[in-house]
Formats: sequence, C-alpha cells, structure tokens
Amino acid sequence: AKEAGAKGAAADKALQTAIIWTVLLFALCRQSQVLIERFLASSLPAGAISHLNYAQKVAQMPMVLSLMLCTVTFPTLARALAAGETERARDRVERDLVLAGCVVLCGTAAVIAAAPALIELLFQRGAFTAPDTATTASVMRVYALGLLGHTLVGALARAHFAAARTTWVPFFAMFVGIVTTAGIGFLSVGTWGVHGIAAANATGVCVSALLLLRGMGPRTVPVRTRAVAGQLGRLVIAAGGAAVLGALCAGRIGQPALAVLAGFSVVTVSFVLLGLLLGAQPWPSALRSVRGKVRHVR
Repeated sequence: AKEAGAKGAAADKALQTAIIWTVLLFALCRQSQVLIERFLASSLPAGAISHLNYAQKVAQMPMVLSLMLCTVTFPTLARALAAGETERARDRVERDLVLAGCVVLCGTAAVIAAAPALIELLFQRGAFTAPDTATTASVMRVYALGLLGHTLVGALARAHFAAARTTWVPFFAMFVGIVTTAGIGFLSVGTWGVHGIAAANATGVCVSALLLLRGMGPRTVPVRTRAVAGQLGRLVIAAGGAAVLGALCAGRIGQPALAVLAGFSVVTVSFVLLGLLLGAQPWPSALRSVRGKVRHVR
C-alpha cells in the first residue's frame, strides 16, 4: 500500500510539473510578442516605440476588463471539470466567451471611435505634439482590431488549463501566432512602419485564438464552435456599426473631453441597440440576471 501511495504521489508530482511547464511556456511565448514588436520598431525613426507603447497600453484596457469575467469564473469551471460535469463546464465556457467578447467589442468600438480625442486628452502636452497624437491614434485603431483575439486567447487558455491535465495546445497555438506576427511584421515594417507592426500583432493573435478554439474537444471542453462563432459574429457587426456612429459623433466635437464622452456614450447605446436588433445572445441573459438581482434585493 505504501509503495502504491508513493508511486501515486510521484505521478501526481510529475503531472503538476508538466502542467506548470505548459503554462510557463505559453506565458513566455505570449509575452514575447512585445519583444518582437520592439525589435522590429527599433529600426524605425525615433518615437516609433513610444507610439506603439502608448497605443497598446490604452487599447488593452477593454481586454483587461473583459478577462476579469473569465478570471472570476475560473474556479467554477475547474470544479465542474474535476467533477466530470462536462455539459456544465461547456455552458460556462461558452457564456464566458460570449460575455467577454461582448465587453471587449464594446470597448473596441469606443476606442476606435474616439481614438484621436482620447489620445489628445491623455497625452498631448509637452514634447507629445499633435503629429504624435495622430500617429498614436491611428496605430491604436489598428491594434484594436486584435482585441477580440487577445480576449479569446486569454479565455480559451484558461479553459484548456482548467482540465488539470497536460496539454500543449495553448503553447502550440501561441507559437504559431508568434511566428505569424514576426513574419508579417518583418515583411510589412519597411512599408507601413508602426502600422504594419500593429497589424501583424492583430493578425498573429487572431490566428492563435482560432487555433485555441479549434483545439477545444473531448480532452478539454467540447465547445459548440459554430454557435459561439455565430454569437460573436453578431456582436462584431454591432460593434462595427457602433464604431462608425461613435466616430461620426466624436469627430464633430472639438473639445477632447467632450468628444470622448460623446463618442463613448453613442457607442455604448448604439452597441446595445444593434445587439438587441441582431439578437445577440448576451442581452437576454444579462437582463434576466439583472431582474434576478432586483428580486433578490427586494
């Protein structure tokens, strides 16, 4: 019995070590995107790295907010998988993907719509001049095109690692995305400069997100890919319409603070209305949740 227990403990330790290595390699591969971008930008004129850095930091805020949802629900997902409740885990992952996509797409539309006014409000002072604002805003708009991919990578990686077994799918998907980013960036940096680097980032992370979604299966969580893609597609259309309306509104206002406020307000309202018109899935469940909370308070 002691020998069997010792073998079991050794096997558990080996499994934990392998899981830790898969997580570490995935994180290392993902963070290397920044190194690749900075290396490519180092050959550009002075200020290029600053434009990339400012644009990326501001554009990432919607992604950070959306991934909070997946972080909070991660323990629930892990417990469901440990208990063998595959359908419950699948429903949890699908809801997380759609809700996180909803939040990040609304933020993406707001960032794209009010980009010039937002950058001017935050940074245009001192040595940061109007040309810097224009360049940073245009780069941020390109970066924003990959925010949904960044969010899906974070959410899907959590779903893969929640299964408490060794999986190399996240590392493989991220590695392919990094190679894509480096290749496109190398080919486009000479022609499009910082915009080419930002486009390479967006393309590479979207490739990783597609591979991670494709890799969901019986060994992890059998997500209904077509249903999730359909829901996200409707939200993308709503975000596109909201971004256009918000940009038209923000562009007519000269004061940066008022332009940002107006652009964000128009984007939020139009995104919700277009989402309801298109039958986007998050809205009915969100309204039911709000009604449930109100009844509970009463």
